[in-house]
Amino acid sequence: MSTLQLWMVAGGLVGAGLACLVWWLVPAHPEPVQALERLSSPVRRAPVPEPVRRRGGLEDRLGLWAMRRLPARLWANAPRRDLALMGKPLHVFYGEKVVFVATAAISVPLLSAVFSRTLPMPVAVPAGATLLGMFLAWFLPDGNLSDATKKARVEFRRALGSYVDLVALERNAGGSGTRQALENAARVGDSWPFARIGDALARSRYSGDTAWDALHDLAAEQGLNDVDDLADIMRLAGEEGSQVVDTLRSRSAELRHAILAEDQTQANIVGERMVIPSILMAFTFVAILLVPALLRLGAG
Repeated sequence: MSTLQLWMVAGGLVGAGLACLVWWLVPAHPEPVQALERLSSPVRRAPVPEPVRRRGGLEDRLGLWAMRRLPARLWANAPRRDLALMGKPLHVFYGEKVVFVATAAISVPLLSAVFSRTLPMPVAVPAGATLLGMFLAWFLPDGNLSDATKKARVEFRRALGSYVDLVALERNAGGSGTRQALENAARVGDSWPFARIGDALARSRYSGDTAWDALHDLAAEQGLNDVDDLADIMRLAGEEGSQVVDTLRSRSAELRHAILAEDQTQANIVGERMVIPSILMAFTFVAILLVPALLRLGAG
């Protein structure tokens, strides 16, 4: 590759970066439906644990194209529970995969061409690096989704502890029925876990299902085992008329203890990670003090 070609590639990359910056700074036109939803319900949040996704974007179009053209076995083992928890359609998820793979397929050869000017290398090296980069880029959205769902499930568990307490208060103080207690407690909170539970209960009311079956379906669809336990408790109250206030309070206490244990475990992990930098800093400080003295002794 000649010097002129390198300058052309560099100019193209700079121009693409400036175009992306201008595209990011230009204010987007909001969708009327989303704008009306925000105006009509200022208290309730959208029942997804992340900002509302853009519709009709690049990921949507590429994902639909990939699901039509690529082999179906590529998404046969898709993490559907994690996608349902994050409110992300399957085609958007695979659209992100296609974007990452295309980025790797373009960026790795360009970087290889730039570095080949100072460090000559055979063609097999950039070709292998491109294939490896595309392979890793295909699985990068899976890692991002896994990290996001771990945080979302922790947040859901924290909110569920408060929700179970509210259900117990509704059953004890208000004398509400099973469905009424669950729905009233879901209306109190404005976070996305409360909205997710409230939406499931609302759908079950119109479909004719019981409230505990709605919670079971929510737990099975999105991998929320704690919601499944709550559904079992409320089934006893609805079918057998059992007094479950004490059971609900003990379940809330168990959730809080589990959250506290997880927080302590994470704090211990962070504390252990801080030991190595502290030791390295101590050795560096000792070396700063001793090395000059040792050099003077060796010179004398």
